[in-house]
Amino acid sequence: MTENKTKKVLIVDDDPDILYQVQLALQDDGYTLVTAQGHREAEDALSSVQPDLAVVDLMMEHKDSGLVLCQQIRRLFPGTPIIILTAVRGATGLSFDARNTQAKSWIQADSVMDKPVRPEYLRNEVRRLLRRHSE
Repeated sequence: MTENKTKKVLIVDDDPDILYQVQLALQDDGYTLVTAQGHREAEDALSSVQPDLAVVDLMMEHKDSGLVLCQQIRRLFPGTPIIILTAVRGATGLSFDARNTQAKSWIQADSVMDKPVRPEYLRNEVRRLLRRHSE
């Protein structure tokens, strides 16, 4: 998959195990993977890297860290696809959906996936969003 070698994917999660799992799921697809353990590290990474796609945990240092980071990515790099990963549904029963108009006003993401995410689902979603973004 040589076309992916130039694609940079930013992976952000404050849980090192999840960070590693997402990295492991995507590493064989040929992307350049940039990891950040939390919101602050992600901000540092964004000062030197322009991601082609970002995978962001919803709740990190603060409950809204993921949402704030998504807004920052949108402001810096409009149109960059963003996937939010969240364990909120499992913990609270609440569900987030980035597809309806009202949710899109505050969830600045193209996709929301529940943790734990199956590696093949994540890979497929990354491919789909990158393909859609390059059209």
